[in-house]
Amino acid sequence: MASSCQEALNSPFDRAAPQACAHPGCAEPGDYRAPVARDRLNDYMWFCLEHVRAYNSGWDYFAGLSADQIEQIRRQDCTWGRPTWKLGGGPYAEAWKQGGPFHEDPGRGERRQRARRSGGEEAKALEVLGLEPGADWAEVRSRYKELAKRLHPDRTGGDRASEERLKRVNRAYATLKALHAASRAS
Repeated sequence: MASSCQEALNSPFDRAAPQACAHPGCAEPGDYRAPVARDRLNDYMWFCLEHVRAYNSGWDYFAGLSADQIEQIRRQDCTWGRPTWKLGGGPYAEAWKQGGPFHEDPGRGERRQRARRSGGEEAKALEVLGLEPGADWAEVRSRYKELAKRLHPDRTGGDRASEERLKRVNRAYATLKALHAASRAS
């Protein structure tokens, strides 16, 4: 029983038959392997110790490659040859634009990006309300109610500057409300 167990453990490492050294004119046993070529790393030549040392000292994996090709191989080796992409890019980019899979408000990330890029009416309206680009609808409504109460003519005693500011706030809120309705429809 013990001998069959030993055979089972050792058999993957045993070679079928001893080989002679692959160096021309050498009759020594080929106990040491060396790759045949860069593109055939799993194919081996078997050498004696003296000749495998000579073969390995003269073998250059990068022989015949340009500096750009060597750099490309070096970069691919950093990730074991697997594809990579910038954060926020690649196959899941669209999901992250929507705010990520665990975000409580899907689409918030995309709205923030759109607000940053546009610099248009949405950004100006948010600025009038004193909000950061990409604020969600609940923040817009809350801020509008706060400003409408604070700037109301009954509260300000008919101050013209407050009335003008309230008009700008109302226009900004109307703009954001229309944009919000349009984004919900699409």
